[in-house]
Amino acid sequence: MSPTPTALLSPADQERRRGLRLMKGVALGALLFMAVLFAFAFAFQQQIPALAYLRAFAEGGMVGALADWFAVTALFRHPLGIPIPHTAIIPNRKDEIGQNLGEFVETEFLRGDVVRTKLEATAIAARLGEWLAEPAHAERVSAEASALASGVLQALSDDDVQSVIEDLAREHLIAPEWGPPLGAWLGRIVESGAHHGAVDLAFDTVAAWLDANKPAFTGLVSRRLPSWLPSVAHRLVDDTVYSEAVKLVAAIRLDAQHPARRAIDGYLDRLADNLQHDPGTIGRLEDAKSGVFDSPRVRELAAEAWNTAKAGLLASLADPQSGLRIRAAAALAEIGERLTTDAALQRRVDVWVTDAAVFLVERYRHDIASIITDTVERWDPAETTEKIELMVGRDLQYIRLNGTIVGALAGLVIFTIAHALLG
Repeated sequence: MSPTPTALLSPADQERRRGLRLMKGVALGALLFMAVLFAFAFAFQQQIPALAYLRAFAEGGMVGALADWFAVTALFRHPLGIPIPHTAIIPNRKDEIGQNLGEFVETEFLRGDVVRTKLEATAIAARLGEWLAEPAHAERVSAEASALASGVLQALSDDDVQSVIEDLAREHLIAPEWGPPLGAWLGRIVESGAHHGAVDLAFDTVAAWLDANKPAFTGLVSRRLPSWLPSVAHRLVDDTVYSEAVKLVAAIRLDAQHPARRAIDGYLDRLADNLQHDPGTIGRLEDAKSGVFDSPRVRELAAEAWNTAKAGLLASLADPQSGLRIRAAAALAEIGERLTTDAALQRRVDVWVTDAAVFLVERYRHDIASIITDTVERWDPAETTEKIELMVGRDLQYIRLNGTIVGALAGLVIFTIAHALLG
């Protein structure tokens, strides 16, 4: 297995690789040191019998170092490249390790009782409220939500959204008959007298127009009189028509029971009834509706509605000082304040979050754990081995060093006991 080039490793992995190489050097140095001691003691133990103890010490240290080197190496690769059975465990059993790890997480961590116990011991709502109550945090959540909403809006297909709006408009706005509901609505308005304000406004507007547009009556009637009449008669007729119009409007404005008002009430009442029950009136309204909302126009209206709404939302979401962003941040801060002071609300939120988390874990824990299994299966064996070795290899080198020391002490103790008992 060739190591990954240093340039492709993250800074953390590069630091781990340096630490691993250092510890490998220390463990190898300890083995070489024991080998030197063994060679020296073995060569001179005949002349200096006490060196037999040093030889046993060094011999045990070499055995321990080699045994632990074999054990550590066998986890990641074949020692010396020899395919000895039950070596290169991680690359050969990668998938099985991933499956076992996924099962362990599923059975020990992703259990409803474990999740519930942990969440019930955590003041979720109170902590969330304290965090949200800070204006900076509320603004941050608002900004992140705005960025997310902007991304969703930009990702949506304009044609698809326009088609949805068009379909909704046809289904709920154009396809149903307008006559009966419009007639019922108009009938309730007339019955309650709510239309009187609109009638007053209409006559006020007519009065203001008459006052500002007296020249518009010049020749309105007189142009139809015989030409041989004097111009004074023409002006008199026009002035009379204008004056009578002003008087009529003034009388209608002052008299709530004026015949013109009653005529309007009667007309609106008949119109409301006809819109509900007269097929001719209903048909004419439907024809007019179809003429206004023909197919191309509906599509254009849907496109204009979506484009206007989208542009407005994107502009508001992108501007930190927009009313939408400011109100959203203020609402979040207010929610946070309530979560910190309202004990009943805290309990409801805590129970809701806990129940939701337990439900999700119980229902999808196998799918969640399968992420581990599937991910490990997709890993390259060599790359996986190197990654794991970088993570734990430095600590495993301490096993080699400890094995050297323990083996040396064990060899010395065994030799001492044997020499004392057997001579």
